[in-house]
Amino acid sequence: MVNEFKNLILAGLGSAAYTYEKASKLVEDMVAKGKLTIDEGKELSEELKRNLKDKVEEVKPLTKEDLISILNQMNFSSKDDLKNIEQRLNTLEEKINTKY
Repeated sequence: MVNEFKNLILAGLGSAAYTYEKASKLVEDMVAKGKLTIDEGKELSEELKRNLKDKVEEVKPLTKEDLISILNQMNFSSKDDLKNIEQRLNTLEEKINTKY
């Protein structure tokens, strides 16, 4: 489960990097076509770098407590929940078996 979350975070970072590359290429193309001045292109590129850096800095490592909190918010069952269900099921099976 942790690997899935790790892969999800890495995919998000990868898509951000890909978006930055595409945006930089677009700026370069616009400068080459004369639709932007070189200074405007540099300014846009710097703004893209700052925005990407800010987003990367916002991402913090996922701790065990964070993962537990996420799973609780998603209403996943805990080991205790599953043990309780298993005990209840065993009790019901015993009652059914004793009846027949």
